[in-house]
Amino acid sequence: MPTRRKPQIASRKQPKQARSTELVATILEAAIQVLAKEGATRFTTARVAEKAGVSVGSLYQYFPNKAAILFRLQSDEWRQTTEMLRGILEDVSKPPPERLRTLVHAFIRSECDEATMRGALDDAAPLYRDAPEARAARASGDRIVCAFMQDALPKASTATRTLAGDLIKTTLAEVGKRFSESQRTPAEIKAYADAMADMFCAYLGDLERR
Repeated sequence: MPTRRKPQIASRKQPKQARSTELVATILEAAIQVLAKEGATRFTTARVAEKAGVSVGSLYQYFPNKAAILFRLQSDEWRQTTEMLRGILEDVSKPPPERLRTLVHAFIRSECDEATMRGALDDAAPLYRDAPEARAARASGDRIVCAFMQDALPKASTATRTLAGDLIKTTLAEVGKRFSESQRTPAEIKAYADAMADMFCAYLGDLERR
């Protein structure tokens, strides 16, 4: 039985002129609107092109298929998350518990602000999650968390730091996703983030005392 080919997810070409850059930005903004309204299952290049006010041929100059558009949107989201992680966790002017608390609040707010978009991208993940580009993007965030854990738990073993980092990442992602599935008020977001930050900080404090 022949192996099913995975769809190409890399962009066909990168815009080099201002006009081309604006066209790609218009396509991506239209894609966000279509994805939020239609969801991943009804997301098509034709709908994106129509929303952007461009021909499908113009869209295909930069994105060979819908998987490429979705991967670009996901890549942009990963990059923003990585920048958030780096900006907060690498700020050595603040002690690790304060950095972790800041990260939890920023992450939970982000999840709630972009719940519809993130949910749709999660639905589309099978199209690209095993691609080399996707693994590389996730690895970047993993390295930042790993460095933070070394700072937060300098006396702990590598295995303990790895376990703690994985637990925090997984809990943030899964619980943040569930929490953001319902509309939340700023007060609810703050209370939830405070409670989660307290839990993480207590956990790291206990590991540090062992």
